[in-house]
Formats: sequence, C-alpha cells, structure tokens
Amino acid sequence: MSKSKDKKQSSTTIALNRRARHDYFIEERYEAGLVLEGWEVKSLRAGKGRIAEAYVIVKDGEAFLLGSHIQPLESASTHVVADATRTRKLLLHERELATLIGATEQKGHTIVPLAMYWSRGKAKLEIALAKGKAKYDKRQSKKEHDWQRRKSQILRHGAD
Repeated sequence: MSKSKDKKQSSTTIALNRRARHDYFIEERYEAGLVLEGWEVKSLRAGKGRIAEAYVIVKDGEAFLLGSHIQPLESASTHVVADATRTRKLLLHERELATLIGATEQKGHTIVPLAMYWSRGKAKLEIALAKGKAKYDKRQSKKEHDWQRRKSQILRHGAD
C-alpha cells in the first residue's frame, strides 16, 4: 500500500460570487491579498465569509473591499470589537492598481470580487475588471449556458 500525500485536504475556496458572472462581462482577473485581523482569519478558516454583495473601490491610489461580510465566531476574544462588514484593504502591485484606476475611469467599467480562497496559508481575493451587462445580454448568456448544458447531455447520452 502506498501512502497518499493528500491528507484529507479541505477546499481552498472560502466564498464565491456567482452573481458577478451573471451581471458582468469579465475582462481581466487579478489576485489581491487581504489585510485582515486575527479574528477574521479564524472566521474565514471556519468558512464564515461572504462576498456576494461586495464591491471594490479605488481611493487615493489604494483598493478597498466594501460590503463583504465575515461573521465573527462565538469564541472571539472579548476585548476585540468585531465589525463584520468593515472596509478591508486589498494588496495589489502598483502596476495593477494603475491599470485598474485607468480602466474604472472609463464609462461602464467596475471592479468586482469573484472568489475568496486560501493560497499558501494566506487569504486571497480574485477580483476582475468588468463591464456591466444589459438585460438582453443576460438573456443571451442564459440561452448559451442552457444550450451548452443540453449539448453535453446529448453527447453523453446520444440522441433519444
């Protein structure tokens, strides 16, 4: 018997923003670090983070995550005041920030969080430069998604 190196690895994904892919055209993706407090890291390890309604703003040459919710654990320290929806700073390279600032000044572009995950023991946030979809674009995307799913069913099971 051989020992496997995978020791019951838990998923590295903390939270997903599925709505972002529905509401926006994703143009470019970036990986950003998060500035977190100790209780927030513990809560994220317990899977208590949400980014569904979060968004990113760029202010004074720095990026910030607003609207994300990290639920404090019941066993959090008594001397720490836990603010679940506080503004969190994002860590990006200057070149990436410059690109994001230039793109968001254009009409229709915004920065949306796509996923929060663990990378080498650090919490990371996948953000994307995105452009909003109109209602007819959303319908067209839904149609294409349904067709792709139907096509894979046909290929798998053959024509009935």
